[in-house]
Amino acid sequence: MKLLSAFIASIVVGCVLVAAQILEPTQHEVKYADRAFLQKQKFLLEILHRLESPLLFAKYLNYAADFHFDKNDFVVYDEHMVQFETAYKAGYILPRGEFFGALVKSHMTQVWGLFNYFYYAKDFEAFMHVASWARMHVSEGMFVAALTLAVIHRDDFEGLMLPPIYEILPQHFFTSKLIYETEKFDYNMWIRQIMYEKEYKDFLYQENRDAYKQHAYIYTKDWKTWQWWKMMGLGEQWYTEDMTKLADIAVGNYKTARFSNMAKGTRIFTMPTDYTRNIEYYNEHSKLSYFTEDVDWNSYWYYANMDYAYFMNSTKYNFAADRRGEHWANALKTMLTRYQWERLSQELGETPEYSAESVFEHGYNPQLISYNGIQFGYRQNDFDYMHYTDFDQFNRFIYYYKRVTLLLEKGHFMTKNGTFIDLRRPESIEVMANFMEGNADLFDSHFAIYWRIFSHMYFAGVDANQLHVLPHIFVNHETMFRDPFTYSYYKRFYQVIYKFNSLLPAYTRDELLLPGVRLTDVQVSELMTYFDFSHFDVSTLLNDETLFIEDTYVFDKIFLARQQRLNHKPFTLDYTIEAEQPQKVVVRAFLGPCYDQNRRALSLAEYRENFIEIDEFIYELVAGKNTIKRDSRDFYWTIDDRRTYAELYHAVIIALGGEKPLELNVTQQHWGFPDRLLLPQGWAKGYPMQLFFFVAPYTGPHVRYPSYEHSSFSGGVGSGKRYIDNKPFDYPFDRPIIETEFLVPNMFMKNVKVYHELLEEKYQDGKYENYGTFDYTYKENN
Repeated sequence: MKLLSAFIASIVVGCVLVAAQILEPTQHEVKYADRAFLQKQKFLLEILHRLESPLLFAKYLNYAADFHFDKNDFVVYDEHMVQFETAYKAGYILPRGEFFGALVKSHMTQVWGLFNYFYYAKDFEAFMHVASWARMHVSEGMFVAALTLAVIHRDDFEGLMLPPIYEILPQHFFTSKLIYETEKFDYNMWIRQIMYEKEYKDFLYQENRDAYKQHAYIYTKDWKTWQWWKMMGLGEQWYTEDMTKLADIAVGNYKTARFSNMAKGTRIFTMPTDYTRNIEYYNEHSKLSYFTEDVDWNSYWYYANMDYAYFMNSTKYNFAADRRGEHWANALKTMLTRYQWERLSQELGETPEYSAESVFEHGYNPQLISYNGIQFGYRQNDFDYMHYTDFDQFNRFIYYYKRVTLLLEKGHFMTKNGTFIDLRRPESIEVMANFMEGNADLFDSHFAIYWRIFSHMYFAGVDANQLHVLPHIFVNHETMFRDPFTYSYYKRFYQVIYKFNSLLPAYTRDELLLPGVRLTDVQVSELMTYFDFSHFDVSTLLNDETLFIEDTYVFDKIFLARQQRLNHKPFTLDYTIEAEQPQKVVVRAFLGPCYDQNRRALSLAEYRENFIEIDEFIYELVAGKNTIKRDSRDFYWTIDDRRTYAELYHAVIIALGGEKPLELNVTQQHWGFPDRLLLPQGWAKGYPMQLFFFVAPYTGPHVRYPSYEHSSFSGGVGSGKRYIDNKPFDYPFDRPIIETEFLVPNMFMKNVKVYHELLEEKYQDGKYENYGTFDYTYKENN
C-alpha cells in the first residue's frame, strides 16, 4: 500500500524496498479487524449510501430520534456547537436538499459546528447518534464534509475508511448526462429498449453495413481522444456487461479477485462517460478536459484541503507539528505546475496570470448538476470583474492581497501582540503560506481570517452572508480546478509564495555538497503515456428500490461509468552512486520541461518553479558503488485507483460473517497524488523534459510516519511524522539558483522524452470491424 508523502505538493515519493540498503517503515505483523471495528466501518458505509435518499435503517432512525443536543455526550461543547444548536432551533440551519459550498462563509460556520459535534463526541455510540441525526437534517454536502473531517482527525477512528469522494458525490465529478441517465434508469424499460435497438441495428449491420459505417464516420469525424465510443459505434447509454470481459480491459480494483467475487450474481451495467466539450461557448482549453476534470486530480485537491481545513486551528485540533501552511502552498504549487506541463505538451502556452484589469477570453460551462437538481453556474466568454456588482466584496479581498504583498516587500512586520516576524528567514514560509490561504493560524488580528474565501464567493456570485446559494464550481474544493480560470487566479496567489522564496539567499556550494558522494549515472526506461479505461461505481445514484437481507444492503445491480483517462506505462530509474564511506542519505528526483512556450531552452535558475519532485527515499549507502532500481509504481506519495464503495462494503460484510477477515494493514489512505497523472500526455515523437537528481544527507529528526499498527485512511495527519526529513518542501529548488554554486557532484541531470501512444487510430476511417460493440481487445498488440 502506498503511503502518504509528506512533501505534498512538491510530489514526494517514499521509501519502499528496492535494494537491501533502502530503509523501510517499521513493519508489523498482519492484524485483522475485530467485530467492534467492523461494526464501526459498516455504520460509516451505510450512513453514506445513496445520500440523496432518506435514511432507511430503523436502528439509525432511532439514533437520530434519540439525539437532543445533550452536552453530556461530548467531551467539549464549545461556542461553535452552541451556535450550530441555536441556528438549528431557529430554523436557520442549511437543510437537506440545499447546495453546500465549503468556501461560503455562512456554510463554513455551520460545518465547523457540525464537525465539532462529530469530533468531540465522547464515544462511537454518541457519534452514531449525532451522525444519524445530521444525515436526516442537514445539507448532504455539509454532512459529507463534516464526516470526512471527523474520520481524518479523530484519533479513535484510526484505520476506518470512507468511499472515494467521487462515489459519495458523483454529481460533482461527472457530467449531467451520466447523472440523469443513472437516476432515471428503469430495468424493465431498459430491456424493451435494448430489444428494439437490437432489431434495428441488426438490420443496419447486416443489410447496410458498408453504408452505415461510412455514414457513422461522417458523424464522428470531429471526435476527441476520450470520446472512444463514437469510434466504436456506441451511444451514451447503459449497456449490460460481461464480468469476465470487463476484467480483461479493466484497471485498478476492477481487475482484482475481490471485485470478481463481490460481483458474482450481480448485474453489471456500463455507460460511456464524456468530459465537457464546447457547447455554448468556444473554449480551446476544452482539449484539456481529460486532465482538469479527471476525478483523481480533483480528489487530490479536495483531500489536501480536508487534511487541514482552513477554519481549523492547528493547536486546537492537534496538528501543529504538520506545517499546515507549507502543506497548502505546496499542494497548490503541484496543481499549478502539473497543469502547466499539460498545457505545454498540448502547445497551449504558459498559464496566463489573473489580473483584475484584464478580460479572461474563454468561458466555461462545467455541465454539472447538483444533488439538489440545480445546474451549476457557468462563466461566460470575455469574463472580467465588471460582470458582478458587489464591488465592496471585490475590494475587500483585493485590499488584503495587496497588504500581504506590501509586507513581503517590506521584509518584516510586527503583530498586534508585539511579535516581530522576519520575512527574510526560510522558516517564515509558514507565516506567508498561512497569510495566502487565510486559515485559522493567521494569528494577527490585523488581518481578516478567511479573507481568501471572499474572492471565491465573489466569483461565484454569492453575497457575504447569504445562506441559500446556487451551485457553482468555485465554492467547493473538488470542483474549483475544473475551470481553467482557477489556475490563472491561483497563479497570482502563488506568485507571492514564489517571490518570498526568491528573496531568500541562494544555497552555497558548501551547503549542497555531500563530500565523498558522487551520483555518476541514472538510467531511465521509456516514458510512455496512453489513454486507458477506468470504471467508477455510480450505483449510489439509482432511484430504484433498495434491497435488504438481515439488515444489510444487497447489491443486485452495479452501475459503472466507463471513461478514458490518461495513464502511463510503469518506468524505472536506475541509479549509480559512488560513496567513500557508509552513510544514510535522502535521494530526490525532480521532473520538469526543457523549454518554455516559445521552444526556448531555459536554465534551472530561470525555470526552477516548473520542476516537481517525483521521487524521494532514504537509502543507506555502502562504501564503493551503489546501484538502486526505483519503479514508478513504488513512488511513496502516489496512489492507485481507489477501492470502490461496493468492494469495501462487501469486504466488511464477509468479515462480519466470518468468511474472510479484514486486514487492517491494507487500509487505503485518503490522500495521494494519482499515479496515472505523474507524466504529461507528451507527443508521439517525444515531448522533451528534464530529470534532476540530488543526493543529500539524511537529517530526519524522528521516525517518519507510519509507525502505527496499520496504514491509515487519515494518512498520518497530526502525527508530526509525515515528512521524510526536515528539509523545506521542494528542496533544493525552494531558493534562487546560482548555477556556478548549485551544480555539485552529488547531483545529476538527464534529458528525457515523454512519448504518447494513440491506441484509438484503429477505429478511424471505418477500420473497426465490430462497429456497434465495445472492443474488449482495446489494448491488444499495443
